[in-house]
Amino acid sequence: MFLPVTLRLLEGFGESLKIFALTLLFALPGGLIISFGSMSKFKPLKAVVRFVVWIVRGTPLMLQLLIIFYGPGLILPSVAEALPSGVVEVMPVWLYQWMLAPPLLDRFAAAIVAFSLNYACYFSEIYRGGIEGVPYGQYEAGQVLGMTKSQVFFKVVLMQVVKRILAPMSNEVITLVKDTSLARVISIYEIIWAGESFIKKGMIWPLFYTGAFYLIFSALLTWLFGKFEKKLSYYKI
Repeated sequence: MFLPVTLRLLEGFGESLKIFALTLLFALPGGLIISFGSMSKFKPLKAVVRFVVWIVRGTPLMLQLLIIFYGPGLILPSVAEALPSGVVEVMPVWLYQWMLAPPLLDRFAAAIVAFSLNYACYFSEIYRGGIEGVPYGQYEAGQVLGMTKSQVFFKVVLMQVVKRILAPMSNEVITLVKDTSLARVISIYEIIWAGESFIKKGMIWPLFYTGAFYLIFSALLTWLFGKFEKKLSYYKI
């Protein structure tokens, strides 16, 4: 019985890893873009970005999953039906029809959007803290040497930022491993769901067995981050 259970859990863990990998693929660069917006000298943009980050970080990821998956199909038709007849008459027909029957994301796509947005906002604050933590004298020194702003950032500042943010980023990445289990709230098959399916057969141990997958993968990530941190140890900050 051990082998069939293991194969079923591996199938579920494969889905969890897809969510994990795609979230990092979109959230890591997305977080950097958001961090630049939150540090923008254009105050309206800065205010809007920080407000969005505040909302995303202040609400549960589970709630965001539910809203992104169910929200468009429930909210847009209600808004369309509530529009005054005068507004409907001047609206493009295609837009009104689109609001009445909006295209919906499938479950997996909705999960990736929700996870990516959530973690991009968390990563953005880590990026911002790392960038703002580098003394301004570093920028001035680079400019004195005749470097452009981009050269200063990539040759002087970047590795210092990476070293500063490595520990908090590793914590968020490991948290993401566990958060992938939240995808089941919109009926996405993942490892916890796979383990829970055996309860109907009177077997509880597969549910505990799922913990081994999380522990092993988290240990692997911790080891990789540790190796990377040692490689950066010669950068003094």
